[in-house]
Amino acid sequence: MHTILKQAEKIEQQIIADRRHLHQHPELGFELPETQQYILNRLQEMGIEGKPCGVLPDEVREKYARAGFPEQAHCTGVVATIGQGEPCILLRADMDALPIEEEVDVSYQSTRPGKMHACGHDSHVAMLLGAAQILKAHEADLQGTVKLMFQPGEEWGFGSKLMLNDGLLENPKVDAAFAIHIMPDQEAGTVSIHEGIVSQAMDSYIVDIQGNGGHSSQPHKTIDANMIMNQLYTSLNLLFTREADPSAHVTFSVGAMSGGTVTNVIPDKAVLQGNMRSYDQTIRDHLCKRIPEMIDHTVKAWRGDYTVTEFHTPTTYNDPTMVKLLTPFIEEIVGKEQVVDLGMLSGSEDFSHISQEVPATFIVLGTGKEGNAPVHNPRMQQQEEIFKYGAALHAHIAMQWLAQQVNVSEQAVTNL
Repeated sequence: MHTILKQAEKIEQQIIADRRHLHQHPELGFELPETQQYILNRLQEMGIEGKPCGVLPDEVREKYARAGFPEQAHCTGVVATIGQGEPCILLRADMDALPIEEEVDVSYQSTRPGKMHACGHDSHVAMLLGAAQILKAHEADLQGTVKLMFQPGEEWGFGSKLMLNDGLLENPKVDAAFAIHIMPDQEAGTVSIHEGIVSQAMDSYIVDIQGNGGHSSQPHKTIDANMIMNQLYTSLNLLFTREADPSAHVTFSVGAMSGGTVTNVIPDKAVLQGNMRSYDQTIRDHLCKRIPEMIDHTVKAWRGDYTVTEFHTPTTYNDPTMVKLLTPFIEEIVGKEQVVDLGMLSGSEDFSHISQEVPATFIVLGTGKEGNAPVHNPRMQQQEEIFKYGAALHAHIAMQWLAQQVNVSEQAVTNL
């Protein structure tokens, strides 16, 4: 067994305890004060100074509120550093839960009705806290700085961006980033790593349509918001059949439509909520230009008015050079036969904002087996004995990446 994995095994019960505590106390969105304080306290116990990070501007808060998200006032991210000097690698864990009623009968079941860590973010935090303890013990040996990032709002697609805007990648300047996501329906102990684009971009549009309501027997005296909404539904769904390459992995779905209250009243207002997922940047750029045009032309063709609330999360990009560098280090922890490439993820990932700024690698750690309840499911469970591998991966990769950068720099000087 690798030395770092042995060290993770020694603190395995603490990693599991951290995860279980967080699992029992889930919080949603950007504002996770109890989770933030728990992380700050745990870091302090290790002799690591954690600091809040992330500012929630009024315009962003108001946009999410208009879209139906709970009202929130703060972004409660946490950053901390271990080591000093250059270079610097960032390790990320997300920490928000989902609005799901848990159906798993365990001793550490969620204590909060309608809230559950059904995407494994509790385990992400616990694994990174475990890595922090290992790295702190090796701080004198680190050849640079490890920056720890604990982010809220991943499920809202913008938490990492709020931290980026608050200087996450500065002081010290971050040169690379690494993240782990668990999957309960992937074979326990396996690691999937894929070069290039690894998760979908997500572009959402909430269209509030303003018409002019009236009696159902006098449609000519109205501007029918429901009719405009249905025309828009058809137009947006047709757009992709004619302007996206059929071989491209791009989808558009309308997830919610609402308007009206009774049969004999043509409503004043209607709301349509649509969502695009894509991998190809060229196609995404084209359709992100065309969707607003289609909304504008369709609504105005029927004399309506509208406002649009947009949310955009880019693709997560795994830097091929970094993937090649890190793969042997991953194999040293989990075994070469356990490292696979399961391809791109079908969902979106907030780590994408970071991967667009610095060379990054995002891997998927299996914590169950095929056929298990997947993430975002009320019956989702994980094999807790796998968490020590996540902690070891974080710590080992950070240490080896830093050492590798120093070796490259020294070699470059020698060759001068």
